[in-house]
Amino acid sequence: MQNRQQTMVSIPSPSQWGIHADIAGRPIVWGTMIINSITDNRVVGTINFRGTAIPINGFWNEKTRQVSFNSPYATYSGNLSIFDDSAIRVRHYMLRGRLMMKPPSLQAGEYGTWVATTDTALTGTPIISDALPPVGAFLTSDIMYGPNR
Repeated sequence: MQNRQQTMVSIPSPSQWGIHADIAGRPIVWGTMIINSITDNRVVGTINFRGTAIPINGFWNEKTRQVSFNSPYATYSGNLSIFDDSAIRVRHYMLRGRLMMKPPSLQAGEYGTWVATTDTALTGTPIISDALPPVGAFLTSDIMYGPNR
């Protein structure tokens, strides 16, 4: 049995994620996030909530599984969780954390939460997890694949 803390699993890149954000406790937007690359712990990609891809740049810490990135409108920070479903051979990745809106956004100064999910085919030994993914993991996957998957 593998120990989860000893297993190094990176964020897949390139990858497309479904993302949902709440600001000041109000559900605001659903969209997609694309991580184009992670090189030397630097994250480069785009985030798209309203039909226009907005650049994001930030950092990934493999050891702590923490990510932080900025868009022109918000600053995001969060942690990676991984849930393996060996029955269907799928690895679910979930990033979730806090965000702060910044100018020129109309919500500048407001705080919120975000969750983004993606999945890949499970290869190798599954990671043992004590928890099930939250509902947000399944809702955001509908953004990418549609509810009929």
